[in-house]
Amino acid sequence: MLYWYSVTLLAFEAGSVMNTRLSRMAFGDISETNLMFTEKVGAAFDVCSILARGGNGSKVIECYRNHVAANAARLK
Repeated sequence: MLYWYSVTLLAFEAGSVMNTRLSRMAFGDISETNLMFTEKVGAAFDVCSILARGGNGSKVIECYRNHVAANAARLK
């Protein structure tokens, strides 16, 4: 898959997840804030391990897309 295409898909997918999360938080779902923080920290650790093993930008984008897809599935 083309690198720019993966980045564009990540941007749209993340925007959708952010919209869902913000609407839940606006209606008083405080637990979503805690989940958001722990998921972001977990994703950052995964990316750090990819980079420490010599991974490239494509692998980082793929990792973030997997995390965003898991969040989107959980939020539906």
